[in-house]
This record gives sequence, structure tokens and C-alpha cells, in this order.
Amino acid sequence: MNMKLLIVEDDADFAAALARAMTKRGIATAHAGDAAGARDQAETFRPTHAVVDLKLPGESGLRVVADLAARESPPVIVVLTGYASITTAVEAVRLGARHYLAKPANADEILAALTRDTPDAALDIASEPLSVARLEWEHIQKVLAEHDGNISATARALKMHRRTLQRKLDKHPPKPA
Repeated sequence: MNMKLLIVEDDADFAAALARAMTKRGIATAHAGDAAGARDQAETFRPTHAVVDLKLPGESGLRVVADLAARESPPVIVVLTGYASITTAVEAVRLGARHYLAKPANADEILAALTRDTPDAALDIASEPLSVARLEWEHIQKVLAEHDGNISATARALKMHRRTLQRKLDKHPPKPA
């Protein structure tokens, strides 16, 4: 396999573990901890594939997805996040990601997503409507994506205090149903 994997992840321990696992599989890896580092690595390393964490310090992982997808030879992109939502999944794919995985995901699952040509056809459709807490989470994620991850602008759009929004974003998303 002649894959060059760019890992864009602010959790250095997770990134190092993923890089070790991929290197054992014969894959060359490079790591960036933020959006600026990802842009630099994309120029010098020229990845064929990328794993991008959605929540990065500073700019959103969605910005990284858009930047990587706009390259002359765009890599296959998988978005990996602990803050999964329908809105961000749709936005990531719209911007150029091929797949979207929720953490925790192991190296085999990530590699399978990187090498799979088509998205999963069997998505689970909930028979129950979303809870009010989940609807609120989805709406916040949608507005956050519309404001390119800018928390202050999102708080203003939601007519919410910025610290209140940050507390909501720091919590794990509610269960879908």
C-alpha cells in the first residue's frame, strides 16, 4: 500500500498511537496538531489520505477539510470526532470528506474508512424522534458550522452567552433518541 497519511489531531497521544499503528501497516504518516500545521504538512508531505479531527484549537477541522479538498491532488479525507452530529457529518462530506467516524475508533476502523470507496449504505434511521436535548445539540452544531467554528459569532447568532455555549460544547452530545 503506497499511502501517505496526514493525521490532523490535537490529542498528541492519540495521534502518536494512530501513527504507530499505521506505520506498522506500512503507511507513511505525518502529524499536525492544528489547522495551520495541517496546511504546512499538506505542502511538504503531500498526503494521499488524511484523518482530520473536527475539534481543533483555533480553526475548525471543517476548515482543514475544505483546505485539503481544494488542493490540486486532494487526499481521501476521513473526519474523526468525539462530538458527532448529523449537521457536522453532512457539512464535512459536503466540504470534501469521504467518511465521518465518531470516536472512539481504532486503527482498523479508520483504515477501512480511508480505503472504502463508497459511504456506508446502511445508515441507522431512528424510529423515535430526537430528544429536545439532542435537537438543541444538532442546532448548535449547525449554527457553529455556519460560523466556521467561531464560538463568539455562534453565541451571538444563538442569542446565548459565550460561556454558556462553551459549557454546552464541552459536554458530550446527548444520545440521539
